[in-house]
Amino acid sequence: MKRYAIFFPALLIACAQNFSEVRGFPPEANNRLREFFQKTAGEPGRKVAVFDGDGTVLGQVPHYLADECMYKYAEAHPEKHPAVIREIKPQSNVSIPYVQGRVRFFAGESPQKIRDLGDECFKTDYSTKIYPQMKALIQLLKQNGFEVWIVTASPEALYQTFLSRELGLAPMNILGVKSVVRNDVLTDEMIQPIPQEEGKRHAIETFIQAQPLLAAGNSRGDREMIEYSRGLRMIVNPDTKQTATEPSLAQYAKQNNWLVVHIRDVEEQNFPGISSKKFGIRKNATHDVP
Repeated sequence: MKRYAIFFPALLIACAQNFSEVRGFPPEANNRLREFFQKTAGEPGRKVAVFDGDGTVLGQVPHYLADECMYKYAEAHPEKHPAVIREIKPQSNVSIPYVQGRVRFFAGESPQKIRDLGDECFKTDYSTKIYPQMKALIQLLKQNGFEVWIVTASPEALYQTFLSRELGLAPMNILGVKSVVRNDVLTDEMIQPIPQEEGKRHAIETFIQAQPLLAAGNSRGDREMIEYSRGLRMIVNPDTKQTATEPSLAQYAKQNNWLVVHIRDVEEQNFPGISSKKFGIRKNATHDVP
């Protein structure tokens, strides 16, 4: 018995040897992460972690990069699918028809042009909005043998270049709304499933084909993906608004023992804000660290 009493603590130390605290996370969050890495150290088979994009690894205040980039392009090119812009402007920009509308707007361009466009928008207006805490967590996961994937409801090509570079991931690990490509041109034929709400879980099942050990998001549209995790369930800056029939996302996360973290996301000075100023798109709520 003495032999095992000595060995067991040593095993825990060995399991946690690749863990280092994530700067900017409170002690309770780092304790949950330490336990998670200890529990998954000997996990057989594929170790998968999935993250939403906007609001989870990348700031979304005052606007999603996908919207700001699309509306900036629409303003500069008014001949580019004006009917699509007119159709989607009144819609909720987290609805499935809206996220499909973004893809329809960019149809007719090459995938590389849209990758370059997204990268340009990132460098111009979003280069300071990658969350350092989430970037550090992703690196920690990679050091511990995890495959890391981004699952976003934004157009896939628009996010592939900058997210893969900034987070150290393969471009193919950035999953978004996909469309058929013919003769190096994006079409408006959407490839199912659309990764929003329940479609995020289905996208994981379809394209990743492994149940994640960690899933992280920030909104109601990520809930099914987060709940599909068989290990740690994590949410960033959850909404505190509740209705007469449903708890807020923050309350729901607490009730279900999700790991909740808060990261500062505010509108920066001189942000162009084309989405709201020119097209009337609502601003996302500011989130300061409580």
